[in-house]
Amino acid sequence: MGTDGAVFAAVDLGASSGRVMAARVGPGRLVLQEVHRFPNRPVRTAGTLHWDVLGLYAGVLDGLRAAGREAGRVDGVGIDSWAVDVGLLDADGALLGNPVHYRDARHATAVPAVHGVVPPEELYRITGLQHLPFNTVFQLAAARETAQLASARTMLLIPDLLTYWLTGAVGAEVTNASTTGVLDATTREWAADVVDRLGLDRRLLPPLRQPGERLGELTPEVLTETGLTGPVPVTAVGSHDTASAVVGVPADSDRFAYISCGTWSLVGVELDAPVLTEESRAAGFTNELGVDGTVRYLRNVMGLWLLQESLRTWAAAGLPADLPDLLAAAAHVPAFTAVVDPDDARFLPPGDMPARIAQVCAETGQTPPQSQAETVRCILDSLALAYRRSVRRAAELSGRDVEVVHLVGGGARNALLCQLTADACGLPVVAGPVEAAALGNALVQARATGVVSGGLPELRSLLRATQEMRTYRPSGPADAWASAERRLG
Repeated sequence: MGTDGAVFAAVDLGASSGRVMAARVGPGRLVLQEVHRFPNRPVRTAGTLHWDVLGLYAGVLDGLRAAGREAGRVDGVGIDSWAVDVGLLDADGALLGNPVHYRDARHATAVPAVHGVVPPEELYRITGLQHLPFNTVFQLAAARETAQLASARTMLLIPDLLTYWLTGAVGAEVTNASTTGVLDATTREWAADVVDRLGLDRRLLPPLRQPGERLGELTPEVLTETGLTGPVPVTAVGSHDTASAVVGVPADSDRFAYISCGTWSLVGVELDAPVLTEESRAAGFTNELGVDGTVRYLRNVMGLWLLQESLRTWAAAGLPADLPDLLAAAAHVPAFTAVVDPDDARFLPPGDMPARIAQVCAETGQTPPQSQAETVRCILDSLALAYRRSVRRAAELSGRDVEVVHLVGGGARNALLCQLTADACGLPVVAGPVEAAALGNALVQARATGVVSGGLPELRSLLRATQEMRTYRPSGPADAWASAERRLG
């Protein structure tokens, strides 16, 4: 990595793996190195799907140790992860069991009860949050009669829980807190009235923290465990990985849409204020908070989960599951042989994704994919259509002009998906950086410690000067995508 610049450990946790990246940042310099990657394997016990959060914490410690070894030192730490899931602490600060996974079926059972007290239209006007049956508010309501929740005194989202173990500091970083369904999107404070009406305990809600706020330092125990030399500050970053990823979008104006493309695809625009209209709610858009007072106005699209589960299913059956080969074959499959709605609820749980896709195609009067390549092409065409619909609707509902689409995250490596997205949206797609979340994480740390300065435009200028990107231009007839979109209704 060289020796100039400060070194920041960016802990970036995804639904299938975690990684610790060492970022060396200085004037005109931003170099990222992956120093440790570890699996994130959910565990089902007694019928409930959990996260192995202690395993994740061990991976974080291993990664901090590796960062110190590779870079020579660590000048700061920041953590981002997925949203909505929480760990519950008792009065002594001990964790009351592993956090329940958002894909566990029990959360959805509480939706009618919550909406019976706070109707969905009202909940949206307050929180601005897209209805997803696993939002934290439904998780808490589903656990309301459990001994675990009765014993709980604090809830901590996943990055906040890991930060607590690293520093002893208790809090809720606001970008991730905005995904809970109990945060007011306008005031950016906890929606205490909603909590009270649902019969939940206000004491569960920790103090809110802002991105860039210093949370504490690694404890002596952690320093010993990792071999690092203190003091090492821990900074609140955009702890929702999409919040960090949007910081990592190398846009040169505000007229852009973004697609943070991983297991989920988050498709939207960056705004100064939430859009809380009934039309916005009906369209499935969410108002999640971003860094520097911004709002991430977006839709959650099922994303590469469909492809990941298909690959897993094929591998388990002993079939070829080499993604580059399958993508090369899919490129030769005629477009729109079959398309599905990626957000169909049947695609949410783990399982045989190719069989589910075939079933949906049959139900909609289409010939189901007849090969692995046709299944892959169906997934990619369907995702591109969902991106087209979401980008156009976000621009329409928010009034924000969109001239370019930035596609960041793991999907930026998928050249076929990037080209199909440009074709579908009729706009240039700038793909990259792949590690946008880790870069955004590191940049917020660097600014908080004075290594770099400025607002989001200045941070993004550094990204454009240092990171690899590729531009895809629209090609092919635009009316073909409009026709395919009509097929989905």
